[in-house]
Amino acid sequence: MSLILLSLSLFTWGIGEGMFYIFQPIYLKELGADTMTTAGILSAFGFAMMLAHIPAGYLADRIGRKPLLVAAWSTGMLATWVMALANSLPIFVVGMLLYGLTAFVSAPMFSYVTAASGKLSPARAMTLTSAAFNLGAVLGPGIGGYLGENFSLRFVYQVAAMIFVFSTFILLFIRSQPREIHDPSAPPPSLWTNQRYLGFLVVLFVSMLVMYLPQPLTPRFLQSERGLSLSAVGSIGVAGNFGNVVMNVVLGSLPARFGSLLAQGCVALFALLMWIGTGQPWYAVGYFLMGGYRAARPLYFAQIRAITHPSQMGIAYGLSETVSSSTIVLAPLLAGVLYDRDPVLVFPVSVGLILLSLAGAALFLPRQTVAEPPPLLYIPPESPFSD
Repeated sequence: MSLILLSLSLFTWGIGEGMFYIFQPIYLKELGADTMTTAGILSAFGFAMMLAHIPAGYLADRIGRKPLLVAAWSTGMLATWVMALANSLPIFVVGMLLYGLTAFVSAPMFSYVTAASGKLSPARAMTLTSAAFNLGAVLGPGIGGYLGENFSLRFVYQVAAMIFVFSTFILLFIRSQPREIHDPSAPPPSLWTNQRYLGFLVVLFVSMLVMYLPQPLTPRFLQSERGLSLSAVGSIGVAGNFGNVVMNVVLGSLPARFGSLLAQGCVALFALLMWIGTGQPWYAVGYFLMGGYRAARPLYFAQIRAITHPSQMGIAYGLSETVSSSTIVLAPLLAGVLYDRDPVLVFPVSVGLILLSLAGAALFLPRQTVAEPPPLLYIPPESPFSD
């Protein structure tokens, strides 16, 4: 039941976030940000996302997952109200950075979903809950594009903030989970001496960096260089979010390692179509294939369970999210430099880098073998130390 409620909360959140997320670079331009200022703000947004993952993962292992989920939902709701009510670029950026901090939800949420997966594999549970979010996000861009053209982009944020109130209310009803700790007489090895996990982090960083590189400035590219309207960009965003759902469901049914490799191939095709596509239908197909990026994250993270101890799950997810989020800091800056040189240049560069990354991941991504972990001690839900 908790996974159903979490999925419903994610679905409604996806509607709200989908309404404004694709229009962020366009709204920043409306507020007075040029290309490099926008790239810098997007990088700062990624830095804000990166900051909170390790502490959140640590706290998820120590105080439980549900309190952190509620804190993240509440902070995201507050941040969206700040963006919705902002009447200048600096105030909007404050709300945007606060929203970025809510990315700390990933580590406790992945831990929560993994623990609640039951008969489902971690990859399947993660991709299905991600699909719920992305199914909601299918509806968002079309609604956001319509409201943006007929009212204003600021009004889009106001409607999204109201939706987030409802999403947060649903989340309050998920169940708490017992904490898992290791037996002091048989502690697990440190993550810093876990060679398989450290090798995984290197592959994760490279893969996520090159997959995100073509994405940050694409909405601006489509509007400014290809002449698409807000409604057209919104409809393309709908195709992209529908692709997120399909990719999560389809690739999530495959072994996590193989699925993550296919996801990279899909993102390479997205960059290729943005480069050589000649009209809105091609761009929509490209955005559909970009769903591989959204699917890749849970597929990569599903591989962590087999190479780490269960009592380290939160901190391992948190550290991995920090590595992943660091790419959101770096990629917009690199994309901005390439865009200023030639707006189309980022796409062929991305295609080449993704193909190199794909080959490296196929060679170096750890093969999955599940070892018997040291014994666990369980703290029951009724304990004062549980969620």
